[in-house]
Amino acid sequence: MNKYFLAGSISLVTLILDQFTKIAVREKMALWASDVVIPGLFNLVHVVNKGAAFGFLNSADITWQRNFFIVITLIALVTIGVLLKSVENRDKFQIAGLGFILGGAIGNLIDRIRHHQVTDFLDFYYGTHHWPAFNVADIAICIGAFAMIISFYKTKQP
Repeated sequence: MNKYFLAGSISLVTLILDQFTKIAVREKMALWASDVVIPGLFNLVHVVNKGAAFGFLNSADITWQRNFFIVITLIALVTIGVLLKSVENRDKFQIAGLGFILGGAIGNLIDRIRHHQVTDFLDFYYGTHHWPAFNVADIAICIGAFAMIISFYKTKQP
């Protein structure tokens, strides 16, 4: 299978799933609403994040983070393209990883451009300890990073 087709397909599916879920949350839930799904473990929420993953630089006091993260994302997209061009067709972990990262990055970029913030809705917690809310794009970026790590590990093996 062609590496561009594989990465593009993964990216497109990721992007569609990400945007579909964010639209559903924005349409069905009021901002800052929370619905318990699994008591003591998981809620669906509707929150927004002007910063990066896990709330990094998510502050109303900061006005430059939107443009900063748009520029960073555009640089990342170019870097992903360069990496994809250089990867071998047989390195499926790296190709898939780049596809997941690409789809997730574009998903959050769309939010930043259209809504000036990213919609997050998955809230995992235990007791009073909450992991920062996240979305499908964030999951894809993490899966992509993990796949890239596996790829690098596999290529270093004797």
